[in-house]
Formats: sequence, C-alpha cells, structure tokens
Amino acid sequence: MIAKPPGHPDDDAFVPSRRSFLRGLAAVGALPLTPALLAAGPASAAGDGFPLVTGGVAADVFVDAGDDVAVRRVAGDLQADVERVSGVLPILTNRTAGLSRAAVLIGTIGHSPVIDKLVASGRLDVAEVAGRWEASVTQVVEAPMAGVDRALVIAGSDRRGTVYGVYDLSERIGVSPWYWWADVPVPHRDTVTLPPATEKRREPAIRYRGIFLNDEDNLSQWAYRTAEPGKHIGPVTYTRVFELMLRLKANYLWPAMHPESDHFNKYPDNARLAHEYGVVVGSSHPEALLRNNVHEWQPWADAHRNADGSLPEYDYTVNPQTILDYWRARAKANARYESVWTVGMRGIHDSGLVTKNAKTTAERVAVMNDILTQQRRILAEEVGAVPQIFIPYKEVLDLYNAGVRVPDDVTLIWPDDNHGNLRQLPTAAERQRSGGNGLYYHLSYWGAPKSYLWLDTTAPAKIWQELRRAYDNGVRHTWIVNVGDLKSQETGLSFAMALAWDIDRWRAEDVQPRLAEWAGRQFGAAYAREIAEIRQGYYELAAALRPEFIQSGVFSLVHHGDEADRRMTAYRSLIDRAEVVGRQLPAAYQDAFFELLLYPLTGAYLMNLKFVCADRNALAVKQGRGAGVNVFADLAERAQADEEALTRRYNTAIAGGKWKEIINPYPANVPKAPRVPAVTRRTRTGAVGLGVAAEGNETGVARPLTFSSYPRNRRFIDVFNTGFASLTWQAAPSHSWVQISTTSGITPDEARIWVSIDWAAAPPGVSSPEVRITGAETTVTVPLQVVNDGERGRATGFVEALGYVSIEAEHYDRLVPRSGATWQTVPGLGRSGAAVIGVPFDAPRLDGDSRTVAPELQYNVRFATAGTFPVTVYRLPSLDERGTRRLAIGLDAGAPILLKGTGVTSATAAWSRNVVEGIEKLTTSITVDRPGEHVLKLWMVDPANAVDQIVIDTGGLPASYLAPPESFHPAFNPNPGR
Repeated sequence: MIAKPPGHPDDDAFVPSRRSFLRGLAAVGALPLTPALLAAGPASAAGDGFPLVTGGVAADVFVDAGDDVAVRRVAGDLQADVERVSGVLPILTNRTAGLSRAAVLIGTIGHSPVIDKLVASGRLDVAEVAGRWEASVTQVVEAPMAGVDRALVIAGSDRRGTVYGVYDLSERIGVSPWYWWADVPVPHRDTVTLPPATEKRREPAIRYRGIFLNDEDNLSQWAYRTAEPGKHIGPVTYTRVFELMLRLKANYLWPAMHPESDHFNKYPDNARLAHEYGVVVGSSHPEALLRNNVHEWQPWADAHRNADGSLPEYDYTVNPQTILDYWRARAKANARYESVWTVGMRGIHDSGLVTKNAKTTAERVAVMNDILTQQRRILAEEVGAVPQIFIPYKEVLDLYNAGVRVPDDVTLIWPDDNHGNLRQLPTAAERQRSGGNGLYYHLSYWGAPKSYLWLDTTAPAKIWQELRRAYDNGVRHTWIVNVGDLKSQETGLSFAMALAWDIDRWRAEDVQPRLAEWAGRQFGAAYAREIAEIRQGYYELAAALRPEFIQSGVFSLVHHGDEADRRMTAYRSLIDRAEVVGRQLPAAYQDAFFELLLYPLTGAYLMNLKFVCADRNALAVKQGRGAGVNVFADLAERAQADEEALTRRYNTAIAGGKWKEIINPYPANVPKAPRVPAVTRRTRTGAVGLGVAAEGNETGVARPLTFSSYPRNRRFIDVFNTGFASLTWQAAPSHSWVQISTTSGITPDEARIWVSIDWAAAPPGVSSPEVRITGAETTVTVPLQVVNDGERGRATGFVEALGYVSIEAEHYDRLVPRSGATWQTVPGLGRSGAAVIGVPFDAPRLDGDSRTVAPELQYNVRFATAGTFPVTVYRLPSLDERGTRRLAIGLDAGAPILLKGTGVTSATAAWSRNVVEGIEKLTTSITVDRPGEHVLKLWMVDPANAVDQIVIDTGGLPASYLAPPESFHPAFNPNPGR
C-alpha cells in the first residue's frame, strides 16, 4: 500500500476536473466509439460487410511485386495483424492467379497495375486521393477481377498514403498503434467483418509530422541492455520506432543524437530501413546536413588536420573549408534516401554558435548568411532539389530577427519556449514563403529553468491550444515533437500526431471526448470515460506543477484547508479510482494499464508526497512536535522507497521484463527528478505534551478560524503531541452551533479536528465563538470568527468572503463578442479544469477602447466592503517575442486596465517562474466605490490569451501557491464548502 499523509479528508470533493470533464463530454454528445472504429465484432450484416476473416479462413492479401518496398513491407504487417486478431494467418501474395473469392488488394496509384486498372475502369473512386500527398482510399469493389467476387481495395496516392491506409485498417480491426510499445492487447475475434462504406483519408493537415528522440538516456540504456545488446539505439530499436510512427500517421524522424546514443549513421542499416519503411529522416537544430557532431566531428577533425597538424575547430570563421567538406560527405552518403536537410549552424552539441572571428551581431548574421549559401550549393550539387529547414532555436532566433536571409524555399521551423508555449509566429510575409513554416514543440525537455524528462504531463488541451494556434497562423508545413525517451509520452504523442493529421476534427470542446475515445481504443469502451477522467485529473494536477518541478516549501500546509493536503487527496482519489478500474480489467490488459495510467499517476503522486511529508516534517520541528517529527520523516522516506519500488516493478516485472532500463526518474547522464529532501528526527522520550495549531497559523492559534455563510467553509485544528507517550485530549466548542468532527482522542503524534458551522442555528451578524482543547494539564483556546449575513439566497454572482473573491474564468455570467472575435471555453486547459481563450487565434490585435472593440466577459461580483483591491489574472503563459501579449480588466463602467504579458527574452527570470508554475500572474488593482453588486469585466486585446482564474484580494488573502478555492456563486459554485 502507498502511504497516505495523516489527517487528510477522505471525500473526493477536491478531485479536479470531473465537472469540467463531463461538461466537455456533454458538449459533443455520445462518445464516438463506434464498432467500426473499435472493431468490436461484425460491423454490419455479413451480406453487406466484407469478410476479412470468417469460418477460420482469412481473405488473401495481394500486393504487386513492383510496388514500393514500403508498401510491400506493410502488407506483411497487415498479414501479421489479421493473425493477431483472429489467430488465422492470411496468404500474402504478389500474384493475382488463385486469389481467394474475397481478397484484400493493396497498391499505390501509378505503381500497381491492378489498382490502375480499377481506377481506369471507374470502379475505384480516387477523387480527392489521386495526385495528393499521402492520401488513400479503402473501398469494397465487387468482382474486381476474374476469380475474385469481392475485394477490399486499399489504394494510396503515394507510398505512405498506401501505408497509412493499411495501418488504418489494422487499427479498425483492433490493433492499437501501441500494441508493442505499450503492450496494449489485441482482442481476439473469430469473425472479422468490415463495413462496406468507402473510407477516404485525404491529405494530412501537416506535410511532415514527426518526432525527435532526445535526452534519450533511458531509451539508450534499454536498447543497449535489453532490446539489442551492444547497441545504444540501433536498427532493431529504430524499426520498432518506424512502425509506431507510421501507425500514428507520422512520417518524419529526428534520430537520437546525444553522447550516450550511437549516432544514426553509425549503422548503415538505419537509413536503409527508414527508406524501406517510408520514414523521412532529418536532424535537429545543432545537426546541420544530417551530421551528428557529437560523434562525427572529432573523427573527421582527426582525419583532416590543419597544415600545421593541429585539429580544426568547429567554427566556420576559423575552418570553413574543413566544415564544408564535412557536410558534403554526408550529403553524398545519404543522397539516395528521402530526407529533410537542416541548414544553418550551432555549436558541436546543443550549444550556441561559435564564431571567434565574428563578434558583433551584424558579423554573426553575415557568417550565417554565408553558411546558408554554401550549404545550399552542396545540396544542389550532391542531392538535388530537396526539402530544407532552418530552425531559429534559442540564440539563432536572435540572429534571424537581426537579418539572417533564409531562402524562400527553406521551411522556417519555429521553436516553442521548451515548455510547450509558442515563442514566435510567422508574419504575414513569412506565411507567403514557398517553403512554408513549421513548429518544433516539446513534450519533454532538458534545460533551464527546469527539465521534465520522466512523465507525460502536458495536457491534450494544452497541446491543442498551441498546435491549433500555430496552424491558424500559417505554421502548416512541418511539425516535430520532442518526445524524449518515447516511453511515457504515449498519450501526448498520440494526440499531437492526430492533430497533425486532421486538425479540423478537433475543436476545443472535442479534446476531452477524444481523450475518452483514445482510452477506449486501448482498453475498451466500457472503461473509456473513467480512464479519461482519471487521466485528465492527472494532467490538471501537473498543470499546477509538473512532478519533476517539485521542491520544498511550494504548497501551503496551513492555508485554504491545507493546500498541500488537498492536492495529495486529489491524487489519492484518482489512484483509488484507477485501482478500481484495474481490478475490473482482464489480466491481459494489466501491463498496458500500468504503463499508460497507473505508473505515471502513482509516480507523480509519490514524487509530490515525499516533498509534502518532508515539508510537514520541517513544520513539525518548528511547532515543537515530538513523535510527529519522526512520523513525517518516515513517511517522506517511505514515499521515496515506494516510488523506487514502483519503477523497479516497471523495469523488471511488467511485460515479463521487456522494459528493463526504460524508465528511470534518476538517469545517469541527463537531469534527474528530485529525490527526497533531508528530514529531521528526534530522540524518543517518555514525555507528553499538548500542542495546537489552527488553520492559518504555522504555530499556535493567533489567527482566528474564519467562517462565512456564503462558502459555508470548514477549517481545521491540528492537535499534536510535543512528546512521545500517548496524549489524551478533549475538544469542546463554546456554542452548540459550532460543530467539530471529533471531541476527544488518544494519540502519540497528531489528530486533525475539522470545524464547521450549523448555519441554520448560527446567529446573524458577526460572532466570536471558541473551541477549547484540553490535554496534558494544558488548555488551548482556539478563536473563531463567524460571519452570517443571511443574504446567501439573494446573491446573483460571486460573493466576497474570507477576504477575497476567487473566480474560475470559464464561469462568466455574460459573453459579449466583438470585432469578429470572442472568448471560448476550453475544457481540460489550465489548473482549474477549464480556461477561456481569445479566438480566433489569428485575429488581429484590438487596439483602441476595449469597451467598444474587444470581446468581453462579465462576472457578477458582490462585495462586502469598499476600497482599492489588488486583482490578479491567472493567465496561461503565452508569448510573442515581437511584442507583448495583452488583455484588459475593469470594473463596472470604468476604463479598461491594460495588462501586458512577459516576453521570454525581455524578462528571463519572470518567464522561468511562469513556465515552472504553469501560470503567469498579471496583477493590477480595482477600486470598489461601495459595497454591493458590481460587474467585473475581462477583455481580449490580443488573440490566444488563455485565462484560468481571477482573484481579488479584499484584505485577508493569505499567501499560497495556488489560487484560493473558488468563491460562492449560486449557479457555478453553490456548495463550495463541501
């Protein structure tokens, strides 16, 4: 069992996202989990459907011997997939003679005479397919040739179009793209019948869609020790990667490139196999012209020494010809393969451009321009007209903005800020480039301010937000996603590639139902919604702080009902729900369930728990506790041990040891997740003593417990032992309408008393009751302040109470669109379950008086006091390095107050804090001229701003990491205290 921190409530009131998640599901109606998609059995009557497998016999599979090698190979995968589903191995043939009466015909238009004949006769509908990029059609054709009564025809516009058509069929009959990489079982079916409807897969939204294996220490160790001993990622591993990519409809790979991995071209089979699978190979931002400098530059330099015998430097201003020859050699070697060629230059590894003889920005720009000219000459002479990309990453972006001239046919690849937030988008002129624009996006990252390499923690809604924003702003040619070690990124990678294939299928309200759809494809429709809800709760908790970012002292132990404990309760509730699902799943699904849900969820919980318990240990020392100090020290170290045991299970027991070395929060060569911090212990004595700390106080009871008849909140009192012998204590309220969860106890360490108010019996106005705690010959009186104004039923909006107003931004009372723009609710985005975002993403900036030009959200707020109060807008980080991103806020008819976001280059320290916390706090003040009803207004000035929460501090808001719980609202939050 996993340790629970003492004193946490057992209810699931604090589990995030359930309300917003279900709201998202309801927005699109029933889940799109059709039998055709899940292949749960015959999809239609046998007379109408195509019998792929029936009566122990499978339809033959035909592919022309002259078709592309990638097409011939994938036909073999379909053969294997049919056997995985039915136990029957189809005959795979390249001869039409003797085909079964029902047969599968696979081919590429223009490369398969059988397919071309069907097209020419008008019997195969290739409208919107022929001549397109990676398109295909799947169609049942009656009597396509002599001896065949019916054929299921899969025809592609090009070789990958055919490959995707085949893999689409595999998924429809029940083979998940993750059948191997996540051990998703293939449900057995004796009969497999396909619907007769024609299926067309038109051109993908993004031309090149791919992954970057990066910071791949664990993947490299797994390959070396488990998958292909002796190779730090070689052909065996890459063939598995290629297959997964194509099943996900990806087509583009940046191979692993760090020192701990074998470079891609070390093994000639890697490039050959990529070609045979149909995967386009490229290289990352420091790897110009497919060169892995980490491994390849030093041998080249050794073999091409300077005239004086010295080693040439990787500095174009010092050794230009040696470097040009180095690039040319790779262009010659890989010219016969389909590649995308990275142009430009950085340092040997993932470092800045080194230019000893170019000091100024203008000089460095001139150097980069010459590099581009020479590289393109090499490519033209050695390879021909090939796709090329330029990646203005980090300092290269500064050079690009300073005047680097990138040829028009080169694709510009715009990087995010390494934490999933776009930095810069193309201008109107850049959108017109013939080479188009691309995106380099991180789901995993090594670097400042903090690394996140362990778990998949970027919510699908966040991926949708940024990729949709990129697409709407003309970034449509190439998307490359950094997936780290690949394992643990299964969900995020699936979503990113699905968006890249068909982005218009995904509206904001569709993201969470798509998460349920994805879960259903892996585990069955019966478990889809529950697994998706659990997963969304996990993402929401990570949005507040990724588990790799945890450190001491982040979450408050004494404010807002114990902020840290609320978080741990949410995690624990999600784990409890996951364990219930796990017990219901058949044995065959247990490995996949552990890999895709239970491990990341439980691992994140334990990473948080060890720090929360260590923080409690430190607080216990400050409070003068006895036994409790050691209890929390033990719990912190137990959480670390449980986390290590959980990872050990992944690496030794799951899938029979298949994943040995694949998962490790503490890898050897890349940044590690934090281990348990140091804790304090006390020597046991026979002493006993009473200690009391009331909520809102780190020590003692000086700050009263405050209660309001609006939220009808509860507060806690911690009763603890300053010694080690058992403490006997009693608690008694001064008034009968003050309710306490327990009145006495015997404890060696601590007990938590929850205090609430019987509002039906409480007197009106302000009261000051007490709770008296007695034990060990000591009495402590805990003061309370109770405000009961009897006006709860008359409230029309959010109500000030307990010194603040807290609003979840999607809970607006009115929406006013303007200037062709509006605010849209995005379920699953941000910390609180949903956020509002200004759309369309490519809307113009709305300068002028926001009251007349900008879309507006209105929030009814009832203030109990008047004054000038700080107001903070919790905005998801959003960048524009060519400027700032703005929104405005105001009260009633007052003038809008413009709020400007931070740019990553203009305020690095501020941006570092924002990306770690997953939020940017924009603060100003508003003046409330009188108590009573008011309207708070939020205006979009620049598009794509996403707002999560709004908090007004009316005097009494304690400092905490998270926003305080949402205030009472009669419609949106009628029972906040429950």
